[in-house]
Amino acid sequence: MQFNNDRTVQEIADCADRYEKALADNDVAALDSFFWEGPEAVRYGVGENLYGGAEIAAFRRARQGGSPPRTVLRRHIICMGDDIAVVSLEFRRVGSQRTGRQMQTWVRVDGQWKIIAAHVSLMEQQSETVGPVLS
Repeated sequence: MQFNNDRTVQEIADCADRYEKALADNDVAALDSFFWEGPEAVRYGVGENLYGGAEIAAFRRARQGGSPPRTVLRRHIICMGDDIAVVSLEFRRVGSQRTGRQMQTWVRVDGQWKIIAAHVSLMEQQSETVGPVLS
């Protein structure tokens, strides 16, 4: 399997950039278009577990004011072949000191990139470990 060919990495980076813009603009239609519409899609949010494109879309429509504004601190993209990619990023919501994390699994279906799985969480103030983490 080939990892991170330049063309696929750029395609996913462009998708991730458009996703961030749609999130910042609370462009619900655009956000819906990024997710796979079928029952296979999953999105675990900070306070909700959503199964299927319909639940994900309903959540977006019910969310008052959209996602809180945030700054992306770090983004990591890994592409596996030409049709599967994972975007991992760290972010900080405006006015908060907590670090958030987001992971999205993207798949190319009929020539279009779609998010099939996503997870968003906020880190605790301190690590669960005591002392240094050994690798």
